[in-house]
Amino acid sequence: MSRGELSANELDALQEISNIGMGNAVTSLAQLINRRVDMRVPRAYFLSLEEIVTVVGGYEELVACISLRLLGDAPGIILYLFDEKSVYRLVDLLLGLPSGTTSVLDEMGQSAAMEVGNVLTGSFVSAISQMTGLHMITAVPLFAYDMLGAVLSSLMVAAGRVEDSVLVIETELFPHQDDHIKGHFFLLMEPDSVGRLMSALGLSRS
Repeated sequence: MSRGELSANELDALQEISNIGMGNAVTSLAQLINRRVDMRVPRAYFLSLEEIVTVVGGYEELVACISLRLLGDAPGIILYLFDEKSVYRLVDLLLGLPSGTTSVLDEMGQSAAMEVGNVLTGSFVSAISQMTGLHMITAVPLFAYDMLGAVLSSLMVAAGRVEDSVLVIETELFPHQDDHIKGHFFLLMEPDSVGRLMSALGLSRS
């Protein structure tokens, strides 16, 4: 199932999921840091496992990744990846530091990134669950800070059998007028989970 095989209705449904999920996540982030956070309307589409590497920036791109295993009606794994500069901005945001202060992700920085990522992913999944009526349980989140190739390799081993197509949601947050935090949600679903998701939205796949 590639991006080109999606119908217009399915693309609309994915966009709606993205808007509601990210809107919920941004609201939770704003409450966490006690500051307004704006976002650009997220883009949603499906890509192959190989194509997501290009989207992020290559196998050697340094990324921070928060991963959550999904259990329940639509099993899979959800990832939220940030590039190096964006995760530094996230840390500054949570710790109340001027943007550009953090330049190395130490233990405190990793803890802060983990907390923000957990809030964002948890809120996103909660919104999808409420929207679709699907029972979605999240396991304990994991954090990794490494080259993209190493992160994806370990996650593929942990995920086991998943669809070759990955739901990609591009996100861009604006905690400051002249600053932005770019990230990507990736939803790796087990076979038949995508079908259940579409069915829950009143769509059926042939």
